[in-house]
Amino acid sequence: MDKTKGISRAQFLAGAAAVGVAVDARPAAATGRHGLRHRGVVYTVGEGETPGTAWSAARMRRDILAIRDELHADTVDVTGDGVERLTATAAEAAERGLHVWLQPTLADASQRDTLEHLAQCGRFAERLRRQGASVDFSVGCEFWLFVPGIVPGETVLERVQNMLDGNFDPVRMQRRLDRFTAKAAAVGRCVFHGNLSYAAAQDDRVDWRLFDIVGVDYYSYYRQHSDYIRELRKYLRWGKPLAITEFGTCTYVGAPEAGGMGWDVVDHDKDPQEIKGHLVRSEHTQAAYLVDLLDVFESMGLYAAMAFEFVTPDAPHRTDNPRYDLDMASYSITKTIKDRPDDPRSGWHWEPKEAFHALARRYGGCAHPR
Repeated sequence: MDKTKGISRAQFLAGAAAVGVAVDARPAAATGRHGLRHRGVVYTVGEGETPGTAWSAARMRRDILAIRDELHADTVDVTGDGVERLTATAAEAAERGLHVWLQPTLADASQRDTLEHLAQCGRFAERLRRQGASVDFSVGCEFWLFVPGIVPGETVLERVQNMLDGNFDPVRMQRRLDRFTAKAAAVGRCVFHGNLSYAAAQDDRVDWRLFDIVGVDYYSYYRQHSDYIRELRKYLRWGKPLAITEFGTCTYVGAPEAGGMGWDVVDHDKDPQEIKGHLVRSEHTQAAYLVDLLDVFESMGLYAAMAFEFVTPDAPHRTDNPRYDLDMASYSITKTIKDRPDDPRSGWHWEPKEAFHALARRYGGCAHPR
């Protein structure tokens, strides 16, 4: 899950449109025996790193339709930063009859700014809910990674490196994480009155009493379904619904074994950036892993599962030289194709990978209200 992308604000695009979709007024159930309640995909709204991959409201609207009509998902996890982008995307998804999981994720901003960003998005989520949309609200994602002041480091990359190197005090980190998570939950409760959640890393220790839904970014790899089930059951001990807020893998042989660090195979010091080593591209590996995990989640009757992610514009696919096929390091279920591969300003489009088709077959086999 490449969460090192730059994130910035964009020009105001659109306010909330009136939505007229069916209300899903049932409270979230803790567990079930009839498959997943919500099947979806993560849609990141960041602007991108180059002019060619900048935010586009028109592209977003086409993508939301594709998520509904081609991927056959019933849920969109709208994440990233920029209140205008987040709210415009959430409104579009709701208007199209999709269940919205709105999760603002502001990287490398102050704690005060992060909470204000959260509050603005939460107020909008509440407006959608009151208008009849089916919406859950997540106060954020892996705060130790995205929010300065919990783990040493001014940027996401610095914090990741300090965690990997052990350059942090785990007791102090947990105390800071608990304090900020409680603040975020309190803000979320003030502005949003539906189901509240948070997306934690697998090993995070979270007081889930603060939330209605347990949320986990899940990137484990096992050969047996029973091992996944054993690991996931520990998140059910709170007696609350469990949402898999991210699951997925990259597009090369061996990627599932790398888990949440599968993206770390790009040499960013090279110009152009290139893949390290001699990876072998494999869309089948990615698709098989996603379907395997989906089988597990379905068998456990979890509340929701959102595949990570729909598209990664800054990791384009290239066929001329595998060394520059950055899509191998992407968790995206689509591949970004640039019109002019060497031009940062080039236009682009996405094409479905095997993972897209595999999920579409599974999602399409379930009845989704429209």
